[in-house]
Amino acid sequence: MTTRCRSAGHTETGKVRRRNEDAILLRDDLGLWVVADGMGGHAAGDLASALIVERLGSLRREGDVYEFVAAIEDSLQQVNDELRAAAIEQQVDVIGSTVALLVHDPQFVLCGWVGDSRVYVDDHGAFTLLTQDHVHGQPVDVTYFGRRAPPGAGAGVLTRAVGVDETLYVDWVVAGSRPGMQFLLCTDGVNKELNDAELANACCTPDDPQEQVRRLFALALAGRARDNISAVFVRLDAS
Repeated sequence: MTTRCRSAGHTETGKVRRRNEDAILLRDDLGLWVVADGMGGHAAGDLASALIVERLGSLRREGDVYEFVAAIEDSLQQVNDELRAAAIEQQVDVIGSTVALLVHDPQFVLCGWVGDSRVYVDDHGAFTLLTQDHVHGQPVDVTYFGRRAPPGAGAGVLTRAVGVDETLYVDWVVAGSRPGMQFLLCTDGVNKELNDAELANACCTPDDPQEQVRRLFALALAGRARDNISAVFVRLDAS
């Protein structure tokens, strides 16, 4: 059985921030979906996330899925280099962004990420977090912007982002590709407002992705919405 993809997404500034440093990309035709979160408090975070989305959105899908993934990584590395150069030129510490993305293939779905933007999957009622935040306090984290985390560094501090280290490492996991599966990509402004149970209630329905987006943002904006809020829903249906 083959699958087709339907998606919907939205981004909001929230109630506190003055500008939106998030960006999203929906390319059902490419089988590619992206959320990016410019690093708050740093110069040009909105430009960093927009550049990621622009470059990934301009890719062509030629060859097999592995060649497409290689092109994605090459594009992100190029953005990484440009952001590092821009930070030096502007004499600021960092211009960066997190990113989480989904690549669909008929046989499987690939989930990649850098930072603490997340991807969840709803596999017929089983709601699971696919990504692992690149923040200090996670067992796999050993660096702090290219150096070992300083003693007493607070949990939640980003340890990896596009635009930080000379070499960019993207983590990947593989998920299934079956009709009825649903994926949620979101920036951390979403999971700061809603816990996993609330996210599961918003996601684990057979509704159209646009309706899921509407429900999720109604819940998130009913809270304090201290950060920018961005989410993309992707649903796999039988074709």
